[in-house]
Amino acid sequence: MITIWGRTNSVNVQKVLWCCDELVLPYERIDAGMQFGRNNEPAYLSMNPTGKIPTLVDDDFELWESNSILRYLALQYGAGSPLYPAEPRLRASIDRWLDWSLSTLQPAERPVFWTLVRTPPEQRDAARLAEDIRNVTALWQMLDTHLQGRFFLESDKFTLADIVIGAYAKRWFGLDGVERPPLPNLERWYSRIATRPGFKKYVDFPLT
Repeated sequence: MITIWGRTNSVNVQKVLWCCDELVLPYERIDAGMQFGRNNEPAYLSMNPTGKIPTLVDDDFELWESNSILRYLALQYGAGSPLYPAEPRLRASIDRWLDWSLSTLQPAERPVFWTLVRTPPEQRDAARLAEDIRNVTALWQMLDTHLQGRFFLESDKFTLADIVIGAYAKRWFGLDGVERPPLPNLERWYSRIATRPGFKKYVDFPLT
């Protein structure tokens, strides 16, 4: 039995749960992080010394870092699945989006999310927020250009790239107080992946 440690309103946990749904993979989830605590306790730190979530335990195997967990699940339990195909160029194209989400998108998106969702209005820096919104908007505009003529992010099938970027797209489209430019390709792609059962079950909730 797979165990996943992490709270359900974490975007990084949501990615993993969505992947499990795509693979029809049973698991047990244990709340951890923020109001649930546990992630700074010795037992948790022995599994994941970063103290972050999620952490996956599969029998005697322990793994942290959400995108590494996604790759592991697809490789271990997704034989023949289009989520993470073996063809080197296609897999590399998927991997670049997983890497880009951590190196570029998340650092740009995080301050906007934290300001608008988890910071009281009286404590917000309006000028800084406006600059942060401009920065993350430019990244979504790049995605919009990439999606021109594409059904999914890579190939003609749904992959791990769509899970990872899709979870962040929920934050982009779910934030109040953001003036978004027209992004027709991104919007069409998002409306398509938002119909998937795993998205509805684990991602499509009010931001908290």
